[in-house]
Amino acid sequence: MNKNFIKNLKSVGIEDVVEVGGKNASLGEMLKHLVPKGVNVPGGFVVTASAYKYFLEETGLKNFIKETLKGLNTKNLSDLAHRGKTVRERIEMGEFPEDLKNNIIKSYRALEKEYYKNVDVAVRSSATAEDLPGASFAGEHETYLNITGADEVLKAVKSAMASLFTNRAISYRADKGFDHFKIALSVGVQKMVRSDTGCSGVIFSLDTESGFKDMVLINGAWGLGEMIVQGEVTPDEFLVFKPKLKELFKKKSIFNLRKLNPIIDKKMGGKSQKMTYSHGTGIKNTKIIDTTEKERESWILNDKEILQLANWAVLIEDHYSKKRDKWTPMDIEWAKDGKTKKLFIVQARPETIHAERDFSKVKEYILKEKGKAISKGTSVGNKIVTGKARVIMDAKNIKQFKTGEILVTDMTDPDWEPIMKIASAIVTDKGGRTSHAAIVSRELGIPCVVGTENATNKIETGKTITVDTTGAEGIIYEGALKFNTIEHNIKKLPKPKTKIMMNIATPDTAFEKSFLPNDGVGLAREEFIIASNIGIHPNVLINYEKIKLAIKNPRTHNPKIERILHEIDKKTVGHKNRIDFYVDKLAYGIAKIAAAFYPKPIILRFSDFKTNEYRTLLGGELYEPQEENPMIGWRGASRYYHPDFKDAFILELKAVKKVREEMGLDNVQVMVPFCRTPEEGKKVVEIIEKFGLRKNNKIFRQARDDKNLKIFVMCEIPSNVILADRFLDIFDGMSIGSNDLTQLTVGIDRDGNEKIKEITNEKDESVKNLITEVIKKCRTRKKYIGICGQASSDYPDFAEFLVEAGIGSISLNPDTVVKTTLVIAKKEKKLNK
Repeated sequence: MNKNFIKNLKSVGIEDVVEVGGKNASLGEMLKHLVPKGVNVPGGFVVTASAYKYFLEETGLKNFIKETLKGLNTKNLSDLAHRGKTVRERIEMGEFPEDLKNNIIKSYRALEKEYYKNVDVAVRSSATAEDLPGASFAGEHETYLNITGADEVLKAVKSAMASLFTNRAISYRADKGFDHFKIALSVGVQKMVRSDTGCSGVIFSLDTESGFKDMVLINGAWGLGEMIVQGEVTPDEFLVFKPKLKELFKKKSIFNLRKLNPIIDKKMGGKSQKMTYSHGTGIKNTKIIDTTEKERESWILNDKEILQLANWAVLIEDHYSKKRDKWTPMDIEWAKDGKTKKLFIVQARPETIHAERDFSKVKEYILKEKGKAISKGTSVGNKIVTGKARVIMDAKNIKQFKTGEILVTDMTDPDWEPIMKIASAIVTDKGGRTSHAAIVSRELGIPCVVGTENATNKIETGKTITVDTTGAEGIIYEGALKFNTIEHNIKKLPKPKTKIMMNIATPDTAFEKSFLPNDGVGLAREEFIIASNIGIHPNVLINYEKIKLAIKNPRTHNPKIERILHEIDKKTVGHKNRIDFYVDKLAYGIAKIAAAFYPKPIILRFSDFKTNEYRTLLGGELYEPQEENPMIGWRGASRYYHPDFKDAFILELKAVKKVREEMGLDNVQVMVPFCRTPEEGKKVVEIIEKFGLRKNNKIFRQARDDKNLKIFVMCEIPSNVILADRFLDIFDGMSIGSNDLTQLTVGIDRDGNEKIKEITNEKDESVKNLITEVIKKCRTRKKYIGICGQASSDYPDFAEFLVEAGIGSISLNPDTVVKTTLVIAKKEKKLNK
């Protein structure tokens, strides 16, 4: 008996990949090094690559396979299918040499002694590829679950070996030019985790979309894990922030989640089906069944379990990174035993997409040729895109839109967001730089041209166009114009003394944007989180039970309100308390931004919806008045202390408290928008302090100023400048909102009539005088002074003016950070700053 035919999983490690394959080597590595650290990994044994080769040689199968596959053309699918089937059937019919057969049985009997008679096992294929860099066999070979008894194990091992010759595996090797016999197959036989009665899923020790290192992503569904791996179900998803997770386990306070709980996001998946054990005969012992309503509406894991899995992911990543002497993010499979309620890690492999990525490169776009301009408007973003236009005038017709097309429309609102996310660019007739189309495009990194007036008339569906947003004026050209892209190395960018911060609205883009050089976030908007992640007016949730009672009464029954409640029930699945739904969803959105930039400060602006925008939320028309001019109506600070909205504002404070105190993200500071008078400011600050978010105690504030909440105010109304000293008596500093300050100084509606918008802009002397004045006031008082308005992103010369005026920080849209940083650094050099 060749000693290499069978190996105990505990005896192998990643240095044994050639003999046992990647999956088995990794399991052995974890059993040896991570089980002692508390990670649960089921044991088992490996039928090695040597055993596979021995089997083929002894039975004559090797020559048979060579002859059967000779002259194969993989493009002839019927011939490929016939030959593949012939090879697989012959392998499955073959008899293991007696010594190999006996040793497989002996190893299974040892597992029975360790666990119980007829122990159920998973039989997994694990391909080996010596001297074949770039070979990837993920998903090509078979796994057999719920295998019991020695005879069935023998059959499953043979079938796993046969799966080296599935049609897709043969085709892959042939297309890559790999010799079929340079690749071998080891088979892992591992104790099953009874996740058929529990749940299972996948963990990544980074954010898979952006490559952000400080995140653990967990997803999962009910039943056996194959449904997740194959993408057959929409799983629950959880995000955990690594730095705070490490603090938690260092303090060993996992059982006291009131102190720290770094779960920063939860999304409930559909989980419509699950894979469970079947009671048939043979090696196909699983079946797929529908989940129950209770299962679909329940989280698969509790917080303690989420944190346990996340901690294991960190331990595994740390081990592999140390072993390889470089950062090695991991792709891990987990399972929860429904019988014992224990969690297990059942597989782990290095993640390869982001591990080698260079995060220091940023692209710049330059048009190479002139073209015929069809339409012009205000530019959003800093890109050039070519593609086919799709003109759609009504959101009812968005199903016509195809991925990658350029959306051309009159204007957008939240109903358009499903296709905005898949557009390569957006062009609108109406709107300014702060319109819905502009804000969403900016946060999604999609170039956009707004306020063209005539694009829907000038551009035809199906025509190829070029959208250029590299200047302040966005231009749409006929045809596909050539352009260059230049990569900047942000490591080589100068570091200005003026702090460069960013405006972030969409939490989902925060991880990616955090790679840009920055000093934090100067403006994190709540509005996008509320509109996209919640979509319900807070007062409807606060009054949910009262409204529900009212519609049960025949005298007060209202079918429209009943439909609203039905929609709310669908949106809030997984939350027994609908107020908690609002707080949690808002907190998760804030936390993503805070985690992305931690420990740098992020300034969160409380909700600044206007009444017409609040009316678009589910149930909004029940609570919001119709105003002739919402822009200067019931918005900002005036809402927070008003009896009709104060309870809703408290929900925002609860979300901030959850982020700062429960999740531990104390880099979150807050900002009050549109505060007309110092008296309003006092009322709002009193509510915040009464809620306990900031300690109104001078000794406390001096002792722990870095941890204590700072409350800033937007400087966007002339009264904020004129009465700056009185506002600064109340607040910790100011952030200039140049859009509203301009509108209220020169009397031009920022989203208004194209006929008057050319009269002046943020660079008007009156506006600049007010900004200069307020910068002086804040500097004299040694209070924070920054700008988060649009002007410094749009106009490089405006950014230069701000530097000259002595601004402390400039918060920019992400797409202008590199360009404007260079401008600011150059200006500072001129001023000898």
